[in-house]
Amino acid sequence: MTTVARTGTTAESDNALIEGILAGDALAFERLMRQHNRRLFRVARSILRDDAEAEDAVQDGYIEAHRALHGFRGESRLSTWLTRIVVNQALAHRRARRPSGDGGTDLDTLPDLGNDEIVQTPETQAMRAELRRVIESSIDHLPDAHRTVFMLRAVEGLSVDETAAVLGISAGNAKVRFLRARAQLREALGQHLGTLLEDVFSFDGERCDRIVARVCTRLGLTPTVSPTLPVRGEASTD
Repeated sequence: MTTVARTGTTAESDNALIEGILAGDALAFERLMRQHNRRLFRVARSILRDDAEAEDAVQDGYIEAHRALHGFRGESRLSTWLTRIVVNQALAHRRARRPSGDGGTDLDTLPDLGNDEIVQTPETQAMRAELRRVIESSIDHLPDAHRTVFMLRAVEGLSVDETAAVLGISAGNAKVRFLRARAQLREALGQHLGTLLEDVFSFDGERCDRIVARVCTRLGLTPTVSPTLPVRGEASTD
């Protein structure tokens, strides 16, 4: 496998993982999934607006990536390459499903809970949970063209160029979509935007374990954990 030389520990770590996976190291592929699960779930979730479908798209993306990894040449970061694969899988899932209507979103003004010095009482924790729900719902109601750009830029912290590469659009287009998405959310949420972005579309350890276990099962690998829910796709050969 030939790779384009890049500097930094990320490139070195990517190369080590790829070499291990291509050598048949199942744990190397599990480490790769655990490193990228959170981002890939969030980007799939931003496209599909459904947790279960997003998990399925991420799993399908890993299956495709595992098969195509021998052709990875390092022209982009491994994370960018994986994200692009999952974006395509999520778009395919969205095209395949039947259209469904969206209900209205309650965007009533809530207290600003962004101050870290607020005492965390059960009441304030409940209010933060409600605020996070409103933010997630507001993101869900962004136009399709803007929603994923916003997640990649504001939540995952990708650069304009990385976002453009992942989505196959120009950097200028990525900038415009992000600015429009942010303006729409600010109009809806006022001062709340930005206080809880790291918490939206939460990705806990159970979901991470479940995705890893299901992908390993489909690939015939042995995961280090067992899924906490029934494994879907056990009989799948794709």
